[in-house]
Amino acid sequence: MVDSQVELPGDLRRGETVLVSACLMGEDTTWEGGNELCQELVDGLKKAGVVVVPVCPEVLGGLSIPRPPAEPIAGDGVDVLAGDSRIEVVGDGPELGTDVTLEFMRGAESTVALAQEHGARFVFLAEGSPSCGVERTHSAGALVPGQGLTTAALRAAGIEVIGV
Repeated sequence: MVDSQVELPGDLRRGETVLVSACLMGEDTTWEGGNELCQELVDGLKKAGVVVVPVCPEVLGGLSIPRPPAEPIAGDGVDVLAGDSRIEVVGDGPELGTDVTLEFMRGAESTVALAQEHGARFVFLAEGSPSCGVERTHSAGALVPGQGLTTAALRAAGIEVIGV
């Protein structure tokens, strides 16, 4: 469960659609097969009267639940989006070093398409994820300042991303 102060945008309108990381909504979609439920966010969005579309970019991209951990080999999601880095499986499993950039890219593109299809101005994503990180992401074996691939793609499309 995520314990964070969630500040909703002041211009959030009742009835509008927002996208939210499915794990933050309590869905078991993290790489380990768990969730990052943020009850404060769930309650705040309900009180605001918005329509929530849960998304997991990694699942949208074709990855399983659970799945091996993966992260950029260097840089962050901006670097991956620009083609200057790639995302590989990390850890000590048999998939170590497998390139999953294509799946992460497909998930980012699908998330952008969903946001555009629903006219979403705001997307709330799970901080620290190599897909969803807004201020922090995993890269090259560490949690570093930077953004995940999906955040980079959403921002490139002009959509505001809020990290939780």
